[in-house]
Amino acid sequence: MLPRKRAGEGAVVGEGGEEVNNSGSNSSASSGVSFLKKNRIDCFGPPELTATQNSKINACLDVAISNSGNGSSERVSGTTDEAPIMALGDSMPTDIDEDLHSRQLAVYGRETMRRLFASNVLVSGMQGLGAEIAKNLVLAGVKSVTLHDEGLVELWDLSGNFLFSENDVGKNRALASVQKLQELNNAVVVTTLTSKLTKERLSDFQAVVFTDIDLQKAIEFDDYCHTHQPPISFIKAEVSGLFGSVFCDFGPEFTVFDVDGEEPHTGIIASISNDNPALVSCVDDERLEFQDGDLVVFSEVHGMTELNDGKPRKIKSARPYSFILEEDTTNFGAYEKGGIVTQVKLPKVLKFKPLKEAIKDPGDFLLSDFSKFDRPPLLHLAFQALDKFVAESGRYPVSGSEEDAERLISVASGINESLGDGKLEDINPQLLQQFAFGSRAVLNPMAAMFGGVVGQEVVKACSGKFHPLFQFFYFDSVESLPTEPLDLDDLKPRNSRYDAQVSVFGSKLQKKMEDAKVFLVGSGALGCEFLKNIALMGVSCGKHGKLTVTDDDVIEKSNLSRQFLFRDWNIGQAKSTVAASAATSINPRLNVEALQNRVGPETENVFDDTFWENLSVVINALDNVNARLYVDQRCLYFQKPLLESGTLGAKCNTQMVIPHLTENYGASRDPPEKQAPMCTVHSFPHNIDHCLAWARSEFEGLLEKTPAEVNAYLSNPVEYTRAMINAGDAQARDTLEHVLECLDEERCETFEECIPWARLKFEDYFTNRVKQLTYTFPENALTSTGAPFWSAPKRFPRALQFSVSDPGHLHFVMAASILRAETFGIPVPDWAKNAKKMAEAVNKVRVPDFQPKENANIVTDEKATSVSVASIDDAAVINDLITRLEHCRTNLPPGFRMKPIQFEKDDDTNYHMDLIAALANMRARNYSIPEVDKLKAKFIAGRVIPAIATSTAMATGLVCLELYKVLDRGHKLEDYRNTFANLAIPLFSIAEPVPPKAVKHRDMTWTVWDRWVVENNPTLRELMQWLQDRGLNAYSISCGSCLLYNSMFPRHQERMDRKVVDLAREVAKLEVPPYRRHLDVVVACEDDEGNDIDIPQISIYFR
Repeated sequence: MLPRKRAGEGAVVGEGGEEVNNSGSNSSASSGVSFLKKNRIDCFGPPELTATQNSKINACLDVAISNSGNGSSERVSGTTDEAPIMALGDSMPTDIDEDLHSRQLAVYGRETMRRLFASNVLVSGMQGLGAEIAKNLVLAGVKSVTLHDEGLVELWDLSGNFLFSENDVGKNRALASVQKLQELNNAVVVTTLTSKLTKERLSDFQAVVFTDIDLQKAIEFDDYCHTHQPPISFIKAEVSGLFGSVFCDFGPEFTVFDVDGEEPHTGIIASISNDNPALVSCVDDERLEFQDGDLVVFSEVHGMTELNDGKPRKIKSARPYSFILEEDTTNFGAYEKGGIVTQVKLPKVLKFKPLKEAIKDPGDFLLSDFSKFDRPPLLHLAFQALDKFVAESGRYPVSGSEEDAERLISVASGINESLGDGKLEDINPQLLQQFAFGSRAVLNPMAAMFGGVVGQEVVKACSGKFHPLFQFFYFDSVESLPTEPLDLDDLKPRNSRYDAQVSVFGSKLQKKMEDAKVFLVGSGALGCEFLKNIALMGVSCGKHGKLTVTDDDVIEKSNLSRQFLFRDWNIGQAKSTVAASAATSINPRLNVEALQNRVGPETENVFDDTFWENLSVVINALDNVNARLYVDQRCLYFQKPLLESGTLGAKCNTQMVIPHLTENYGASRDPPEKQAPMCTVHSFPHNIDHCLAWARSEFEGLLEKTPAEVNAYLSNPVEYTRAMINAGDAQARDTLEHVLECLDEERCETFEECIPWARLKFEDYFTNRVKQLTYTFPENALTSTGAPFWSAPKRFPRALQFSVSDPGHLHFVMAASILRAETFGIPVPDWAKNAKKMAEAVNKVRVPDFQPKENANIVTDEKATSVSVASIDDAAVINDLITRLEHCRTNLPPGFRMKPIQFEKDDDTNYHMDLIAALANMRARNYSIPEVDKLKAKFIAGRVIPAIATSTAMATGLVCLELYKVLDRGHKLEDYRNTFANLAIPLFSIAEPVPPKAVKHRDMTWTVWDRWVVENNPTLRELMQWLQDRGLNAYSISCGSCLLYNSMFPRHQERMDRKVVDLAREVAKLEVPPYRRHLDVVVACEDDEGNDIDIPQISIYFR
């Protein structure tokens, strides 16, 4: 089936912006409004407050914690059906396309997505910032986005707005934007409003965003929104050159249901004292993440059962594995065993001030860069001065006009003097001049960054998910300006699409940008944003410039909710090719080459020395650490700047890797993720993650690894059996047993034979194994030290009794039998997916009684890496299995092969996630662990990385602000910025990069960035003499993993007069490709005192 087109159908947009409705409906359109209409299910009821869904907790949470400092309070009501106190989207169920929105669902959850689907948003002002905000909202999937703008597209707009082309100059901005925005998501109704906006019209929306509005009109509109019932969330955002601002007002009382989006923290209890207050200790399986003042609830506590009443209790003195419970437990029952403690997340009520009050009394500003602690109050003043300047002059200050800048400084000074005691001591005239010069320009990186911030605030406004920005946020990146003083004539417009950017940076930097040679690694979510930004900035758009983008992936449906250069008709096509083509449609002057090569050692013939040496900068847009580390090493080696970034849900980070100024990406590593012990996953799970890890392992073993082993055996029986005999261990024994099972007693020839296999698998997994485990270790079993065996974190399991009336049981058998049939190439009949007929077939299966084994080996050692238990007769068993396999092979049909199944999480029709969710949930039921739905199972077992468009846009905007500095080539360490941001809280942490570690020796200093070059094809002796001349005595020289010289080996003295390159070819078997002129060696040295000295890598040039 061909993918359906995303462009708007069902309506024709007239030039005047009036809708010509062809759908036959009775909807009307007022003058100045256009619609691109989409079919959508509208079945929404009244909003619900669903932050705390556990009714037992709700009944007990009758608390209010005031916080007068920021106008907020935390409140939990005793009921969930009170009247709404804010304008939220409806939460009635509506269809969510989980294939499209899976990564976004992992961030927001279904409830937030449903609220978004019911929300109508206005974006007023369709210059660069408005376009970015609208793009992010359409991708997020709100119900409708209305674009408002009365102005016309100018050539000036093209440096900041990716929706416009030169053909749009002279058209209304909103009308020029609507078609391309609609293509991003055909489930969102995108409309336009081109006439004058009245405040009464705002009542049609849950949230309104203004990006081009004067202060007086903003105050008028905000007053209307603030007092409206229910309140309408109001956001005013502005980008002026390298300066930006956001103001949020979500009404007199706005409830945040989930302040950070994190799962409630939990702990497994080890002991509780009978004290006042009580000490609660938890097992050291994982550190507790509780904080003083948190509320927690208890469950499954044995002995001290009074705590299981669901009442939230406050804690203090929170430590990694214990906390104090503010309760008298003296008269409670004595703690015996078990128990889970879970954090209770409180809704929070924020009391926003209207703009007319907040402008005079802004309260605490949200800080981003702590080196600019005093900057927000100054920018608060600067934006007011700019508004007054524009109101009085009818225009923005002219870039490079010192007269206009002086006037704006004078206006700012007057406003400052009127503040009385609140006035600023220093209004920083130089900064205000920079502000004035670029005030008219909407720079693309600033628009991208603020588009991410504001887009996320709209999501918060419509859903109550995450903590809103409260209430002003200011940001600047004046460090991005060229280091050389700007010639004022250099700022003048040149009738170019880059004029807005030139008005800030000058034409000299613009020329450097156009001639840059850039390598973009990856064209997924980050890559699409980077390509858009690069095209708009004019990077690699000159006759000497070139952008190379590579990505070996193809487009999938789940990409479309973030990777906005792709459309549904591109599914299956190469990402880099489609993205590059889309980027050239944004700016036809972009010189881009799209490749489908993975960047790694295997493609160094494609990305060879000449390629790397000619680059100006490398931009990573990758999704895995190993690829990042490889690119980092290449940039270190060739001394190229690397701009690094990444996202995880609402979080993002950026890291600048600048030659000789900063440390490299690989200089610091995150600690590896903690892995659950093998025995925990296989026999003693205590959370759903363990169950899902086991389910994924069983899926791969049953359906991928064992069928692949069968095929390997059948392809070359002699070689295969010889390898197994040589291995001779428990793992080889287990593998052969599984292969034999597949070819002997468990081989299926019809679908009807797959059903008993699946039913007996259920019995094996969830009944017999549990019975064996509890037979070997009864509930009262003791360890060798006399402690209870089934103590925390172990949970005592219960065997399941199969029933066809249990949907979970039946669904397991259905999914397992369908996939089993697939591995044998057996067609699946239609009736297999009919629950009633499947139940009838399952009821016919005869299940033998279970007989426990007396000496079953069950691994309990947490350090064990395998559940296979070795025995002294493994070799004999392997020989017997091979004999039986040979007999089975003779009975197989000619050419028999199995069909291994590779796990694919993103296809809801393939039954992969059905089986994994069923496996995990039945196991969870064994151990009384809360079960999860298929979507949550997919996130965990499929290792889905949560992702949203807003954090991606913000990260790339911040990186491109650094790109100005890199291409200018004159900035110092203190000018660069690394960022960590969490849009959920919101938190911005911007700081200087860390310098590289320096090594000093004599009068020399070097860092990881240095690479020493020795030319003229030296011998080993000449190389060592070259080092001795620098006070360094080499005692070991290696190439790759081979030793060319070591002072401990006398025979190595014979190599002293041989060329290093010849030794490398002979000893290290080095194959030097014809394009390479050098080889690299690692030398271990010591100084004259015998101290080891860590020296740079040495490149030996031999031709």
